[in-house]
Amino acid sequence: MNKATPDLFKRFPTPGDLAGAEIDEIEEYIKTLGFFHSKAKYLKASSQMIMESYLGRVPDSMEQLITLSGVARKTANIVLTHGFGKQEGIAVDTHVKRLSGRLGLSGYTAPEKIEKDIMNLIPRADWGLFSDLLISHGRKVCSARKPKCPSCFLTNVCPFYHAQFTPDTRSRVPRPSMD
Repeated sequence: MNKATPDLFKRFPTPGDLAGAEIDEIEEYIKTLGFFHSKAKYLKASSQMIMESYLGRVPDSMEQLITLSGVARKTANIVLTHGFGKQEGIAVDTHVKRLSGRLGLSGYTAPEKIEKDIMNLIPRADWGLFSDLLISHGRKVCSARKPKCPSCFLTNVCPFYHAQFTPDTRSRVPRPSMD
């Protein structure tokens, strides 16, 4: 997403520009993303809603954002945090979900329940940053298939690490859990 959006927003700088675009052209800009056909339709429909219902301005509340096509709490939390500096919740993507289980932050698999658990652990002012840090750590270190546990700085507090390694096997790469 971070690689696709700069070119997308350069071509379509306003919701009106995106609302008037052809689906095929939007798809060209986001074809590297999974489910890009659906996402292109959501982008166009959301942009049209922004133009019609919100006078061309991206809404700045959770209640309004989740009315947009294809927008749920994860996306709304990201928009609120990075677009408006508001901390309404934790963006739970695949990385946050995986790490919340591996680090013992939540025993749930449902994003809404994970979000509530983490919100109870982390001060509100840090919710956006914490989500960003988990996402980055999940991409760079604690990947789903080949986590880099031996080089991770969280091993002292990570139940996943301790479950995978005994003192005599710490140099081995662990098998990922099925979380």
